[in-house]
Amino acid sequence: MANIIVDQKSVKELFSAKKADFLIPDYQRPYAWTKTECLTLWDDLFEFSFPDDDCDAFDTNDEYFLGPIVTFKNEEGKQEIIDGQQRLTTLTLLLRAFYEKYGNMHSDKAHKTAVFIEQCLWKTDEFGDPDKEQLKILSEVATDADRDEFMSILKCGNAEGMNSRYAVNYRVFQERIQEFQNHYPDYFSNFPIRILQNCILLPIEAESQDTALRIFSTLNDRGLPLSDADIFKAQFYKYYKGNGKKDEFIEKWKNLEVLCNDLFPSSGSPMDELFTRYMYFERAKKGMKGSTTEALRKFYERDGYAILKNPETMPNLIELANFWKDVLNQNDRFSEKILRRLFVLQYAPNGMWTYFLSVYFMANKDDECNLDEDKLYEFLNRIIGFIWAYAVWNPGVNALRTPVYAEMLNIVNHKDVTFGDYKLDRNSVETSFKNYAFTNQRAMTRSMLAWWAFTDDSQPFLSLETVLEIEHIYAKNRYENEGNLGDAKNVESLGNKALLEKRINIRASDYRYADKTKYYLGYTNPKGQVKEGTNIKELRDMATNLADFTEQEIIHRQDAIIDGFMAYLDAEGLLK
Repeated sequence: MANIIVDQKSVKELFSAKKADFLIPDYQRPYAWTKTECLTLWDDLFEFSFPDDDCDAFDTNDEYFLGPIVTFKNEEGKQEIIDGQQRLTTLTLLLRAFYEKYGNMHSDKAHKTAVFIEQCLWKTDEFGDPDKEQLKILSEVATDADRDEFMSILKCGNAEGMNSRYAVNYRVFQERIQEFQNHYPDYFSNFPIRILQNCILLPIEAESQDTALRIFSTLNDRGLPLSDADIFKAQFYKYYKGNGKKDEFIEKWKNLEVLCNDLFPSSGSPMDELFTRYMYFERAKKGMKGSTTEALRKFYERDGYAILKNPETMPNLIELANFWKDVLNQNDRFSEKILRRLFVLQYAPNGMWTYFLSVYFMANKDDECNLDEDKLYEFLNRIIGFIWAYAVWNPGVNALRTPVYAEMLNIVNHKDVTFGDYKLDRNSVETSFKNYAFTNQRAMTRSMLAWWAFTDDSQPFLSLETVLEIEHIYAKNRYENEGNLGDAKNVESLGNKALLEKRINIRASDYRYADKTKYYLGYTNPKGQVKEGTNIKELRDMATNLADFTEQEIIHRQDAIIDGFMAYLDAEGLLK
């Protein structure tokens, strides 16, 4: 069991302790508190210290809980802050603002207050005198361009001409302190003393960084726990700083972070997603094809983070991110036939294709980060067939890992992806597809419909921004009203479903087929407004050529889709 030390301490007890030596590490995020959070903190502290605006109503036994502080002692003996840096930073700015006001006052109470604050802000000698060059809290946040202003404010107490969040918040506290002194001249020392002695923090000291991170994740479900990428940033920072390229790295990291936030907005940590995609390339290069994938941080921390110290890694990550930017922006660096395959893959039943394609790109890109179009087209077609077939025949990403990881090794060794050791049994796959329940809730339903729509070479190219939903061609309400199907299950069969733009599907969902056709083709309403039809060519052809869509059409279309997919697998050499 991991050892942790948990204690309850006042602000004064925590900060003034001789061993207090806090470090905000380079992998932490920059200081983020704004004027709003600072004013809220001030108001809360004031209300606690002066109940109902009455200094004498304060109970010296009362305590105000400021929250936990999670740290671990690093190799240099400093308390590295994992959780609580925003609170500690803000409290330090508040104390410094109080000191700037009270440090020059000569009353006994003011002097004692100033001495207490000195012991919290600066390291002291054996006589208790502060060394104002030796702060008790330091920031090494790699991507915080303003951290030097924080250090300067703490040392000098002056934020004039500074525009960072540190400076803005410091001036906020200075203004509030001045207002407080103007309104409560007789109690000017009571407020900081009550903050120092009655405001409580819960320091939790872990034995290691990993333990501290686990504690933080457990305690703090509302904040943003440090991602693996934050830890990787620290390793990059140390490497590039040691090579005299610190500023260059910081600029590249910031740009990469912005790009990943745009590319992977639904990911819990967008940068982690990029590192995950790149990890599969590094795994393959190491010959790792085992189906068990270790945690992201565990992988990268191998051999003292050797991968992150490789000068090629950062440029590779940037190139990989830019590749995915071009994929998601449907950039014209790709031909339309490639973009059509990439569009279909966006409807894949699982995300394995993104790792597969990332490995392919990294292994096959030329000096300008381009790929051979014909080979890429062949690769995309083959992985569509295999991933789609596996999702029905042997569902679950875990099952897919074994053949895909093996093929990743072939990719980095510049061998063709054939799935030669994992050929699919024709009869077994066909039976699986015919017995599969293509419900709307299953990702595979959209996958098949997207593939089917683009088997027609004349299907118009669609933007990834197009919102497509599943359309019942023979409306469910029609069956409920007419009851003229021999098998009710045919309403939910794949043969009765197609992708349709959401804007049309909303209007056409409950209509009879004859009424739906005008929505498929487009029409002009009584107000003269032109309503565009669908860009799904199959639906337009149906609307033009079929007077009705009956149960026979459903059955026939179901057979055509499955037979077509089996022929596709055969053409890609995936069947045995």
